[in-house]
Amino acid sequence: MNRTTLLLAAAVAATLGLGPAHAAETLRVGKAVGGAFSFAPLDIGMREDFFKQNGIDIDEMRFTGDAKLQQAMTADSIDIALGSGPAMAFIVKGSPIKAVAAMAGPPLLLMIEVRPDGPKTVAELKGKKVSVSTVGSLTYWLVSETSRQQGWGPNGITIVPMGDATAQVAALERGDVDGSVIDISTALALEKQGKGRILMRFGQLVKDFHIHVIFATNKLIASRPDAIRRFLKGWFETIAFMRHNKAATVAIAAQVMNKDTDITSRTYDELMPMFSDDGKFNPKALQTLAKSFVELKLLPAEPDMSKLYTEAFLPKS
Repeated sequence: MNRTTLLLAAAVAATLGLGPAHAAETLRVGKAVGGAFSFAPLDIGMREDFFKQNGIDIDEMRFTGDAKLQQAMTADSIDIALGSGPAMAFIVKGSPIKAVAAMAGPPLLLMIEVRPDGPKTVAELKGKKVSVSTVGSLTYWLVSETSRQQGWGPNGITIVPMGDATAQVAALERGDVDGSVIDISTALALEKQGKGRILMRFGQLVKDFHIHVIFATNKLIASRPDAIRRFLKGWFETIAFMRHNKAATVAIAAQVMNKDTDITSRTYDELMPMFSDDGKFNPKALQTLAKSFVELKLLPAEPDMSKLYTEAFLPKS
């Protein structure tokens, strides 16, 4: 009787997906920035159980930029990182990681915000001061690229590194700078308050790009490749859910971002087009990234981008 009961229980557990072979694996997943809409799919996937349905439990960690995120991966403090495309340069410098999915394309997240009485066109930025986060950052490169495309060379706009968005917005309001590179939700909030105006969206400037990439550590790739596959399956199921369920997405993202529903809804409309549905890398976007590494002086020469990523773990169509 005992043996029969045990066998019956095991069969029921296997049917329900509760057997040892189906036990959930925990992955430590880091976000480059905690409250950005770009990384909200992680929270939405957790809330809607897309990761859990694929046998993955998420231990979420938040950081204050790509540098801290990369340090955590090097120290084996996280397994998966949601970071920026330009962070692929860290791999050339020795970071024990690889890009495993293209997360988002054009830089729709970022724009130049000016005061209501500030420059009316991009052409009026020549010789003006525009704040960015740090030297060598994506925001720095985007302003340099703006200057280059205007025919002024990389230094036609005076770039002022100032740290996070709070410091940049304060400097803009004081008149210390003429414009600031900030994220769409912050820009929309300033516009709503009558304190700012969006001058340009970088998605219109750079078409072929990977603003965000998903990374995995080499240790995870070697030891638990199937966990990466299941994580990515859950991620892209989440993106599909977000596309077809705006109200539910906005409700969760508003909490993550600490923004009101109106701003979050408008952010959704602006940013959903940038998310990849399949994680495949765009060769032209990779070329743009390689060029940016040199222009930002992150690397002395353009690297062989094929060595920095793999598509082996992407869900099969």
